[in-house]
Amino acid sequence: MEQKEYLKDSVSKVIGVIGGVSWASSDTYYRRMNEIMRDRFGSLYSANFLMYSIPFHSFAEQERQAAKGDWTMMTAMMVDAAERLKAGGADFIVIASNTLNSLAGVIEEQVGIHVLNIIDAVGSEIYKKGLHKVILLGTKHTMEDGFYKNKLEEKYGLEVLIPTLEERDYINNVIFDELCNDIIVNHSREGYKRIINRLVGEGGEGVILGCTEIPLLITQKELGIPTFDSAEIHSVAAIDYATEGANSIRNLY
Repeated sequence: MEQKEYLKDSVSKVIGVIGGVSWASSDTYYRRMNEIMRDRFGSLYSANFLMYSIPFHSFAEQERQAAKGDWTMMTAMMVDAAERLKAGGADFIVIASNTLNSLAGVIEEQVGIHVLNIIDAVGSEIYKKGLHKVILLGTKHTMEDGFYKNKLEEKYGLEVLIPTLEERDYINNVIFDELCNDIIVNHSREGYKRIINRLVGEGGEGVILGCTEIPLLITQKELGIPTFDSAEIHSVAAIDYATEGANSIRNLY
């Protein structure tokens, strides 16, 4: 696609964000990517991106089908979102959801656009910290399906600790009933902390907040162990990738 005249001096590729899953974490991506651009390049800079927000009720309906093993409609919905962003001028895709990064490969194959995988961003950060045994919290799909755990183990050499079935149900319910609705409950924060502390007792050296909503509830300062905020790490990685070669243009204003 021919670049528009007014974008020819841009320091950034165009980021295509698939959001809405949920809107609460999409807000985090919007804010953090703009803050990172401002901090790196100066006060007048902001992130160059498009966002396609999936209606959350549509996602919730398809998530129930996916939980039964039928990913047909979920895949079609995500491919459609990526195609819209590509048609709008996006240079690469960021999926603002850990769970839906399980479809990154399918999107790349069917749409022909690079997807900046959140698991690689998180895995690279853990590897740099030198940790070996980490706790994974997320939706049931993220915790139970092999796409996240296997990639961390096979590509980054990590041992991944997963909560019990009862704990996974609890974590998942808090995500969908509270956090996706931007509801923060202190009792739920304490419940998450109990689960994490139990797994620290099993050797967990750090914890992956492997759902982009979880950092709305709990952060590094509440835990006392290395905490990997997937939304934050992914936002930084998106700006890193979008601005490769532009780091000499800093603090012009």
